[in-house]
Amino acid sequence: MKLLKTLLILLFSLVIVSCSEKDDTPKEIEVQDFVWKGLNAYYLWQDLVPDLSDRRFGNDQELYSYLSGYDNPANLFYSLLYMPNEYPKDPNRTYSWIVDDYIALERAFEGTRETTGMKLEGVDFADGSGGYYVYVYDVVKGSDADTKGVTRGMIITEVNGTTLTRANVNTLFSANSFTIHLADYNGGNPTTNGTTITLTRSLVTENPVKVTNVITQGSNTIGYLMYNQFADEFDGNLNAAFANFKSSNITDLIIDLRYNGGGSVQTATYLGSMVTGQFTGELFSKQVWNHKVMAVTDPNLLVNNFTNRILNKDRNGNIVLDETINSLNLNTVYFIVSDDSASASELVINSLKPYIDVKLVGIQTYGKHVGSITLYDSDNFRRTGPNLKSHTWAMQPIVLEIQNKNGENAPEGFIPEVIMDEDPGNLGVLGDPTEPLLERTIQYITTGAKRIPFSRKTTQFSPSWNSNMILPDYNNMYVELK
Repeated sequence: MKLLKTLLILLFSLVIVSCSEKDDTPKEIEVQDFVWKGLNAYYLWQDLVPDLSDRRFGNDQELYSYLSGYDNPANLFYSLLYMPNEYPKDPNRTYSWIVDDYIALERAFEGTRETTGMKLEGVDFADGSGGYYVYVYDVVKGSDADTKGVTRGMIITEVNGTTLTRANVNTLFSANSFTIHLADYNGGNPTTNGTTITLTRSLVTENPVKVTNVITQGSNTIGYLMYNQFADEFDGNLNAAFANFKSSNITDLIIDLRYNGGGSVQTATYLGSMVTGQFTGELFSKQVWNHKVMAVTDPNLLVNNFTNRILNKDRNGNIVLDETINSLNLNTVYFIVSDDSASASELVINSLKPYIDVKLVGIQTYGKHVGSITLYDSDNFRRTGPNLKSHTWAMQPIVLEIQNKNGENAPEGFIPEVIMDEDPGNLGVLGDPTEPLLERTIQYITTGAKRIPFSRKTTQFSPSWNSNMILPDYNNMYVELK
């Protein structure tokens, strides 16, 4: 709450138009006015965008005239982003985004989305012919795909009878209902086998605690967790998984983040505290906001510390989860990672590194060390703030860079000691000790061996498409000011 009050003082002192004057904003540019003022106050790179400067407009009318030049609030929003920092990885995306339906955005943060349940990766044919296919790497439990028998490892070469290409893959899989045509792998040059499945999107809630196992390997008792999103709605499930590891007296821990694009910084802090336990109260990570926020904020309010308790509240301040964290007090942890491991996944890796031995298996992580908040069109930019407007536009701008206790992060991602990518011709069953990446990590634990003959990533998988790219919260990391 102290941070919220500090930021509100900042907003009221620096935004051109005061709250008492905000009601005079022309109705036709109401959302545009919200966009400009929110970015002016919070955007991490505000000082590098000339049109967001505090001195850009001399009075209200100059601002309104400028905003009137944008009929679509989204066009205004994206015109005000600092592009060199917004999309260093992918010129077709930005880290900040705006939505016209914040209900869907809030659901996504809770793990609830409109989906068929398939998670897909795109790959070029191995023979260099220009052919393109996708494979199913995961299926959401309870989804239409799950119900109709779609499984990990299935190969798809056509949708609705249309051959897949890099150009049409997003469009074909974005429909509410479609028919997939399955194929045999055939050494990376799939051939259609005549099987089809028709799938329909529905609202599905995914438990990100995908798989938990305890594996005995000689004298090692290894806990395995596949964790797919840092969603605070499931913090209790995550803590329960660690209770099982604790009661099983595991000697080693593998956390599989290969499909985890991020989520809540608070949940990331909880996970780090579950792995350890011996550092309660010490610095897990620290946030760097724009110069205006930093100038008026106590640095102690911008840190996340290791904790021994989960204390989650809803947006109205009501406690929804209050329980002791099940900590393992480990000095070493193993992570399975990929180029889909981003944001909060990388935060956990980065924040644990100064304290314990962190070992990685997989391929280089995505590299995203900045985070966002959700801004709503109310007097204080809060969902529960005074005078919340009737429209459902909301913004998710980047507002902070996050660092570990040594002031470090990894903008280019983390490179594993053991380099190994998935092979669509041999994916295995997630959580099974013979699944290739898990098997290799177990070998790393029991033998210390790091060498592997080659990485398939360089021969087949670059660049690739992932169906999660179309999600509103793709590779997001966020904090909540409750």
